[in-house]
Amino acid sequence: MKNLTKKFNYVDYLWDDQKAEALNDNQVELFLYRSNILGADLRITNYGGGNTSCRTIEKDPLTNEDIEVMWIKGSGGDIGTLNRSGIAGIYTKRLRDLKNVYGGLEDEDRMVGLFNHCIYDLDSKAPSIDTPLHGLLPFTHIDHLHPDALIAVAAAKDSEQVTKEIWGDTMGWVPWQRPGFDLGLQIEKCLEDNPGIRGIVLGSHGLFTWGDTSYECYMNSLEVIEMASEFIENKIKEKGSVFGGQKIESLPKADRLEKAAQIMPLLRGLCSSENRMIGHFSDTDVVMEYINSNDLERLAPMGTSCPDHFLRTKIQPLVLTLGKNEDLSDSDAIFKKLEPAFEAYRQEYANYYNTCKKANSPAMRDANPVIIIYPGVGMFSFAKNKQTTRVANEFYINAINVMRGAEAITAYTSLPRQEAFDIEYWLLEEAKLSRMPKEQPLSRKVAFVTGAGGGIGKAIADKLAAEGANVVLTDINEQSLIEANATYKRDVSTYAICDVTNTESIANAYKKACVEFGGVDIVVHSAGLAISKPLEETTDKDWNILQNVLVKGQFDLAKQSVAIMRKQDLGGDFISIASKNGLVSGPNNVAYGTSKAAQQHMARLLAAELGKDKIRVNTVNPDGVIVGSKIWEGDWAAGRAKAYGITVEELPAHYAKRNLLNEIIYPADIANGVFALVGVLDKTTGNIINVDGGMANAFVR
Repeated sequence: MKNLTKKFNYVDYLWDDQKAEALNDNQVELFLYRSNILGADLRITNYGGGNTSCRTIEKDPLTNEDIEVMWIKGSGGDIGTLNRSGIAGIYTKRLRDLKNVYGGLEDEDRMVGLFNHCIYDLDSKAPSIDTPLHGLLPFTHIDHLHPDALIAVAAAKDSEQVTKEIWGDTMGWVPWQRPGFDLGLQIEKCLEDNPGIRGIVLGSHGLFTWGDTSYECYMNSLEVIEMASEFIENKIKEKGSVFGGQKIESLPKADRLEKAAQIMPLLRGLCSSENRMIGHFSDTDVVMEYINSNDLERLAPMGTSCPDHFLRTKIQPLVLTLGKNEDLSDSDAIFKKLEPAFEAYRQEYANYYNTCKKANSPAMRDANPVIIIYPGVGMFSFAKNKQTTRVANEFYINAINVMRGAEAITAYTSLPRQEAFDIEYWLLEEAKLSRMPKEQPLSRKVAFVTGAGGGIGKAIADKLAAEGANVVLTDINEQSLIEANATYKRDVSTYAICDVTNTESIANAYKKACVEFGGVDIVVHSAGLAISKPLEETTDKDWNILQNVLVKGQFDLAKQSVAIMRKQDLGGDFISIASKNGLVSGPNNVAYGTSKAAQQHMARLLAAELGKDKIRVNTVNPDGVIVGSKIWEGDWAAGRAKAYGITVEELPAHYAKRNLLNEIIYPADIANGVFALVGVLDKTTGNIINVDGGMANAFVR
């Protein structure tokens, strides 16, 4: 297999002959390989977009005859990550025989249920709505993609004429129609009327291409996309500008990030009027060119054209009228400016719903915007989790590219509102949403954990992430943070260097949390150190560092997090990881014990003050966490061993034997205590949970 065409300038050629040859001509594996490399280029198709398929000859288990089976991406899958478990195996003939029972456009939903009667492979993923679009074509390998350049052609005024201008008679064209069985029939007819074509452009939708082999199909797709991309870039060069030229200049990068960090908690709170949301921010060159342009005001309300786009972004964004140099420091004043815009957006969405709804339409969904544009600063998105909001952001960037291309070709056209509604509130789409797994207890929440480079802090972050939270890992050791952050999947975590003794360092870490996720819901102060010395050996330096890290650090962390939580107006949790030593008097412990007692009482004081804001403040008291705890790596272990007249090696057994349950306490046990407070005991504040195996002298009451 060799690259048979010129070097590509607008798509990535990712086919690796060695990898393909290692698949031993297994057509299903080659189809999966092709799918993955197509999905790796966001200019070709975005997360969850498009569909791919192949045909093989298999033995029918009922008749032992050779039959043709179509293997196709199943419902809700993503071609970039597609694997064997994500595809459906369909009897091709049975699928084609459904033409005999199809009752027209009113019969579309019933047809989807009939796809299940065509399944060959019993381990199949549920067949998608695109199944007949592939099954009614005769080709061995088929790609249905949503490349920006092709959707630009598909969404351009006079799209059919433009298609001929680019590809002549080698490409077919089918006008917009909602995906379903009838669209499959339209595609089939297009091929019958235009034998020998290499692909079909679907109006306002995307592209179909094919080939006899997986490689030929891949090359056909890339070549068609390349031709459209080159055509568009030549048109842009002819015009000399895009989007009517620049209206305003962007702020410098650092200033954009500063503005984003300031405003995102406010935006998050406003977007969360029905359901708490997670945020994402983008200020790439593509985004800034569009949002700073003269045509933004005209194009943004038109909405997106491709169904895959607006299903994730809503039909149109909210464009803020704030000036790029607006002083955002007065949160109350900015909130008063923003609130009417959100109310107007929600009302407009409700009007759209009420105008377009039908008797059997699902109830109106969350009316808040998903995409928010701040000219001069950047683009924000808000959705139920980080992956969803990041993907929505990426899809709107695809939509920007579509508008850019369509405007360069002729003029951009969007779907009529009724067509858009019929997709957004399709009963089949509603059924898909109802099948989504139940959200985890901490889903939609952002947790900020200090001392998370290892030990107890990392265990806490692990637990909160496992229960659905996004986690912001902070520590003074960047290498530890890098290693800790690498243990999470994408869209779960981020990290920031944070010296809790430095107010500015804390502020910068919170800014990172706001820009990455939109704000903060849970703050856990786990950073710490331990110094065990007799009074006469305790120095001012010992005293000061314990006070600064444990007490002043907690004060600063709480003060700054409360400011963010108040902007969001969603309540919140602050958890102090203190110690049994704050309650129990022990030898050689004056500096450490005093600091821990201060942490505990500060938490009680804050709980009393912040209850009106629905911000709950609680304390977890560990004791004897030796295995896996960072503080035992230093002199603390030797100091405690000396205090008890035992060796360091004897400490784990000593601590286990002295508690009522005779249990060794691990970092994961402390993490469970934190989760209990933030994920279960939602009406608890000012409380202390001892996680120590039972120490009678440390009982709070």
